[in-house]
Amino acid sequence: MTNSNEKLFQAREFADLTGVTVRTLHHYDRLGLLKPSRYTPAGYRLYCERDFARLEQIVTLKFIGFSLKEIKNILNHGSLDLATALRHQREAIEEKRSRLELAIQAIQRAEYVIATSKESGWEAFAKIIEVINMQHDMDWSKKYYSPEAQQEIEKRAATIPREVIEQAQRDWAALINEVEEAVKAGEDPASEKARALAVRWSELIKGFTGGNNEIQAGLNRMYADRANWPASMPKPFGDEVQAFIIDAMKRPGN
Repeated sequence: MTNSNEKLFQAREFADLTGVTVRTLHHYDRLGLLKPSRYTPAGYRLYCERDFARLEQIVTLKFIGFSLKEIKNILNHGSLDLATALRHQREAIEEKRSRLELAIQAIQRAEYVIATSKESGWEAFAKIIEVINMQHDMDWSKKYYSPEAQQEIEKRAATIPREVIEQAQRDWAALINEVEEAVKAGEDPASEKARALAVRWSELIKGFTGGNNEIQAGLNRMYADRANWPASMPKPFGDEVQAFIIDAMKRPGN
């Protein structure tokens, strides 16, 4: 029974104090999730201080992703079921997080492909589909890197700010376009312009490797094996661009 001295709150007061709407309280009542402690003679709902704890549990479980039906079952069956339910919910959220991380990587790669591609419209969208499909197998490039290099790459990926990564993607797109134009124009790899392009190329590579020799070695192996890349992996530049940059890097002053 409710203590006659216990403070009671009408639905509007209770809603204002707890930050939910009256409509939500009515909905929870109909579901049997949060029943009022008492009713007035006129039939108005009355809530007591104990109902705050119940509502707090509901709001907390709802916040971390449980459905109202699941919340009702958890609250009705006690802490043992709560522990199991929380573990399952954590595992589900971790799986969602993994999918979101893959989606983010796919979008970043798609942005890069569009920026470096001269195609537009539906052709660009087709490339995005290829990139997203490629994300289902993210391990293809790991064979080129030593375990130590892989650890360092993951460490750098977790610490480099996103805006720095995005700027590097824009810088690569711009540089590749410039090198392509130089190749088309028949620029001499020994020219001052070609050497300047090679210097910028080297600096962007250092932005990825951080000067780590193991990462650089893996990167070299990967690009030397471009012919065996997955069909769904778009190649950022053609063989002529690669040959031009390699030649320019060998010139005196680089």
